[in-house]
Amino acid sequence: MQEIERDKVPSAEPPGTSAGEGLTEVSEPTLSGRSEQVPEADLIASLEETLKKAEQAAQEHYDAWLRAKAEADNIRKRAEAEIANAHKYAVESFSTQLLPIKDSLETTLTVENASLEQLREGVALTLKLLNQLFEKFGIREINPGQGEKFDPYRHHAMTTVESDGPAGLVMQVMQKGYMLHDRVIRPALVVVSKPKAEA
Repeated sequence: MQEIERDKVPSAEPPGTSAGEGLTEVSEPTLSGRSEQVPEADLIASLEETLKKAEQAAQEHYDAWLRAKAEADNIRKRAEAEIANAHKYAVESFSTQLLPIKDSLETTLTVENASLEQLREGVALTLKLLNQLFEKFGIREINPGQGEKFDPYRHHAMTTVESDGPAGLVMQVMQKGYMLHDRVIRPALVVVSKPKAEA
């Protein structure tokens, strides 16, 4: 049986070269699902452009962060200054209201050859101004009546006395106390009753 010699297909490559030699190409997918060969120079240019955009975006974010940080620092400093001023001038209004009382006292002292009755009237007027000021700023007296139950939150027992009545009652007020709204700023100094000692 005679063998049939197959035709040999001549190579399209130039002598002395191998397939693909001399080309540097990268395969990239296309919309059709096939790959296209992208030259290395174009790929590098695309990567450099992407990097440049990323660096620009990062710089913009950093600048925005710096501005936000500076604004936050300014807000914090303003708040600290406002708090400091609030503490420093918290009694400004109260102090202003005290001035007429001081004026009244000084006026009373400048009256020459004032009678006792005139001095009493001057002191009474000054006390009236002071009571009005206390009422305006929520300062109230703690002045328990005799026989009122002792309150350790508003009263301070200076001493005790024996009594025929129940123990723990206010027998005498030695000094009034005061409250600022609901807070005791000075308790009333009182004498409290105690049971009589057995004979």
